[in-house]
Amino acid sequence: MNANSAESELARKRIIAVCFSLLVGTALMGLKFYNYSLTGSTAILSDALESIINVVASGFALMSVILVSRPPDFCHPYGHGKIEYFSAGFEGALIVIAAVGIVHQGYQQIITPHELPHLEAGLWLLMLTGLVNLVLGLGLLRLGRRSRSLTLIADGKHVLTDVCSTVGVLAGLLLVRQTGLYWLDGAIACLMAVIILVTGARLMRHSYAGLMDAADPELLNEISRLVNEQRRENWIDIHRLRAWRAGNRLFLDFHLILPRDLTLEDAHAEVMELRRILETRLGGVVEAMIHAEPCSEPECPICGFDPCRLRQRPFKQRKPWVLERLTSYFKAP
Repeated sequence: MNANSAESELARKRIIAVCFSLLVGTALMGLKFYNYSLTGSTAILSDALESIINVVASGFALMSVILVSRPPDFCHPYGHGKIEYFSAGFEGALIVIAAVGIVHQGYQQIITPHELPHLEAGLWLLMLTGLVNLVLGLGLLRLGRRSRSLTLIADGKHVLTDVCSTVGVLAGLLLVRQTGLYWLDGAIACLMAVIILVTGARLMRHSYAGLMDAADPELLNEISRLVNEQRRENWIDIHRLRAWRAGNRLFLDFHLILPRDLTLEDAHAEVMELRRILETRLGGVVEAMIHAEPCSEPECPICGFDPCRLRQRPFKQRKPWVLERLTSYFKAP
């Protein structure tokens, strides 16, 4: 299977996964609201309100995944991957809004508590929705990490957050059933709101970092290790390394210092070889822009290219290509 076929297959799986998430989320939302009508529990209502956010976010995620699967075009030469950051930020904002609504409802139950009829049946329904969401969330996370899809990862984390809140609500309502303290129902709802608020804030921060092309230390370290392992004798040095992800596409650019007596054809061959290594080893769709730069006299002590007719200073040792060196804007000594 070639790279394009593999990428098309991953795109198809991403779309199927989000469609499935949307259908399951809609069914569970209906079940949770039925559970609320059965019990009148504010904590269960908080769980149901979060399910509305799950369904809306999954719909937005579906649109994002479809857009991301499209190839670059004249109007979007870098592809459509940035939509995933909008999707993650949108989902995070919805979670924050839901948390505020949950706090409001929970506070009312604390101030004026009321009994919870049919609580036993409600607990069983709550357990069922939690188990279904657990399977769904783990599946979305697994596929999202395999396909490097921020949208699927965000959707999976959101679903797992829903599982955590369901478990908390379940434990709290078991306590309510044992003690008869119905104001605890509202307190549980407020506690769950705080937990999901943290998740929403994290998603929004991650979205902001992606939209602003913030440096990704983990990605830059991976690239640094790779070029250091594959380093050739006449690859003298690298600087101005930058890299960013947009959906399933990885963009990177840097300056590669080569011996200045290489022919244009030889220098081009070296650049293409390094580009081939990056595209093969990093996976996904890699677009590397490598600027070939001729060496100068200060690079002689770190250049092991031999024989060199233009050498002006003796070779001492090659400098390791650590992250700080490769990302330096200027040539490192």
